[in-house]
Amino acid sequence: MKHIAIILAGGTGSRVGGQTPKQLLPLADGRSILEHAVDAFEAAPCIDEIAIVMHPDFIAEAQHLCLQNSWQKVQQIIPGGKERWESSVHAIQAFSSQNSAVSLWLHDAARPFVSQAILADIAKALEEHAAVSVAVPVTDTLYHVADGQVTEVPSRSEYMRAQTPQAFHLDTIAEAYRRALENGNIIATDDAGIVHNYMPEVPIYIVLGDEQNKKITYKEDL
Repeated sequence: MKHIAIILAGGTGSRVGGQTPKQLLPLADGRSILEHAVDAFEAAPCIDEIAIVMHPDFIAEAQHLCLQNSWQKVQQIIPGGKERWESSVHAIQAFSSQNSAVSLWLHDAARPFVSQAILADIAKALEEHAAVSVAVPVTDTLYHVADGQVTEVPSRSEYMRAQTPQAFHLDTIAEAYRRALENGNIIATDDAGIVHNYMPEVPIYIVLGDEQNKKITYKEDL
């Protein structure tokens, strides 16, 4: 199976603030969040190809980074959509002509520290599963709240926090989004949610993530 990593960098990072999308902001070593994210997949033996989904206003910056880093696996830069799910759809459409022996790995550029162990585990899981997500156990107590009051304290052993990448056989994720778009009301915050909501007959296998695979959301996270 051919494994294609999609780095989703189409957002503007409004919660970080400033005029520069957060994926282009530097970390402590001076290299951008996006560079670190791409590096992880560039170094992964299981990944055959990489595509970057970039905000249309910053495609030139992404092209510059590709030249500067001499990434060998990055084959194309795809314009992103206004919403995250639109960026995923653009990526799926870009590879729609590929045969069925292809997997798409959809990864948030804002998670620049994904480990090689996670990537290897996903590749192995895809040998037997059409949909794979990464998650870590919940360690905090959870409250269900209504009208400012606790209505339930669910068992945290039944919950996990989702991470990325989320990987799918191409025909599976393409069909899930086809059904979602046909429905006309996209209800999901990530790609695994699209499969769960619109293709419930496909089980989503969980690969254990780690706390280092954190998402940079706020300025303080930098």
